[in-house]
Order: sequence, then structure tokens, then C-alpha cells
Amino acid sequence: MCVRACYTSVTMKLVSGNANPALAQAIADYLHTPLTGAVFKRFPDREIFVEIEGNVRGADVFVIQSTSYPANDHLMELLIAVDALKRGSARRVTAVIPYFGYARQDRKTGSRTPITAKLVADILTAAGVHRVLTLELHAAQIQGFFDVPVDNLIVSPVFRPHIETRFDGERVCIVSPDVGGVVRARGMAGRLGADLAIIDKRRSAPGESKVMHVIGDVADKVCILVDDIIDSGGTLCQAAAALSANGAKAVYAYVVHGVLSGPALERVAASPLNSLVITDSIAATEAVSAAKGIERVSVAALLGEAVLRVHEERSISELFR
Repeated sequence: MCVRACYTSVTMKLVSGNANPALAQAIADYLHTPLTGAVFKRFPDREIFVEIEGNVRGADVFVIQSTSYPANDHLMELLIAVDALKRGSARRVTAVIPYFGYARQDRKTGSRTPITAKLVADILTAAGVHRVLTLELHAAQIQGFFDVPVDNLIVSPVFRPHIETRFDGERVCIVSPDVGGVVRARGMAGRLGADLAIIDKRRSAPGESKVMHVIGDVADKVCILVDDIIDSGGTLCQAAAALSANGAKAVYAYVVHGVLSGPALERVAASPLNSLVITDSIAATEAVSAAKGIERVSVAALLGEAVLRVHEERSISELFR
């Protein structure tokens, strides 16, 4: 019997953690599959207890949980839920992690410093995850930290039509806010048939950066900054200021994961950015939801289709052709 025939005859189950229940429900709606009940409790000392309410014996289970703030709590919820499913005799457990926390700690930055992304990969594998489905890892090589298959989705199927509709007829230039994001920006520019520019910066300390200059012609063009994460907002807002200073007609930003911690909202509001578009990979706080100039687009259909293709053992790469 072929592998596909085996898995397509298996029931698909969806389980949601507490990190982003709205996105999990949207994925379930896309798949026309109800979420399997799960109880997440805290003991008085804040230990986490998880109980899966439905039968998962022999099922193909997808646990939907971003490891966003509070990252440690949400990571432990995911790990404990995976263990509960394994002990409930689930046939396969896939961790659907729209936002993979700790991904920025993907290399040693100094003596006696950790590579925490690798540690998290090891912990997930040890917990019993058979596969990981995630969205725009901060560094693609993190896939190699796992000893199980990892599907790292890109957001172009979500961002591309939004950009094409919004800026139809404009001279568009896709901009990478740093050298590390060039591959992502080049891919988006190629799909849109747009020009490419790069911001050259140097980081003076963790969380601090100084823009040096703009590589590429941005004068009189609509510049679209493309990045994977906006955290404190310093890099993106400095890049927007540099583009404006170099004659950009307007500056927009499309960022996958809206962490938006600390003074990020104030920085974005005070920056030359015309608007910031983020996805719902991370649940929005009340402040983010109320912020002017910030638009959220959903990745539920993209993730839902990827979940379906994993379940049916079909190609995921076809989503991005």
C-alpha cells in the first residue's frame, strides 16, 4: 500500500493551543474540520497541564501554536500537548508553528552564547513531533536543526496579490531592510517584476542599528520594505527614513510576523511609513488592533492548504509556483 493511500484514509485532527486561537479557528474553517477540544490548565505554581478531549488514536494530528509572547509558556503548551497526543496513540503529530520563536538565536554571536533555535528544535523532536510546518523562518537553515521534516512556507501567495492590487500602475521597488533579507526581497521582486534595492546597515549593539546607505535607485518610486519580523521597529523605521531621504515617492512595509514589542507602535506612527502590513501569524494585542496605519492580512488559507497537502501527502512546493 502506498504512503499516500495510508494517510488519506486516516482521520485528520486539529488541536489549538492558546497562542492564537483565532488563527487556528480560521484554519479549521478553511479545512471544514472542527477543532478537537483541548484543556490547558495552570496549577497554582504555574505548571501547565494539557488534556486532549477527543479520541486521537491512529489520527493524523496538527497542533497549531505560535511560540510568541509569552514565548516560554506557549512553547511548553506545545510540548505538553504533543506528549499528550503521543500518549493518546496519535499516528502522526505535526507541529504547525506560524511564528517560530527563538529563531533569531540561530548562531553563536559571541563566546559562551547559545544557539537556542537548535535547542528548541531538539526539544520538539524529543517531545515526539513527526513534522514541523512553519512560516517564514528568520533563517532558512534552521530547517537543518531538525531531525524531522520541516516545511518552511513563504508568504508570497498572500502578499503578492495584495501588493499587485494596491499598487497597480505604480513604479514599485522592493527593498530589503538589511543584507540578510536580500533573498526574500529578491524573490518578491522577481514575482512582481519590480526593481530591487537594499539598505546597508551596521548593528552597533543588540537591538540597535544604524543605516549607512541605500543600494539601488529608489527615487520617485513606491518603495515596499519586505521583512520577516518587526520587533522593536528600529530597523524598519530607519530604513523608511533612509528611503524617504533618497527620494522615494512613498514607503510601505510588508512584514510577516508582527511582534511589535516595546516602543514599536510609537516608532511606526512617527516614521515615514505610509502603512505597515503584517499577517495574523501572531495574535494582535488591543494596541496593535487599534493602531492606525497597521493592516493585517490572514495566512489561514495558506496554512490550511499546506496542512491539507501534508495530510494527503501532496506537494507543498506547488503552492509557490
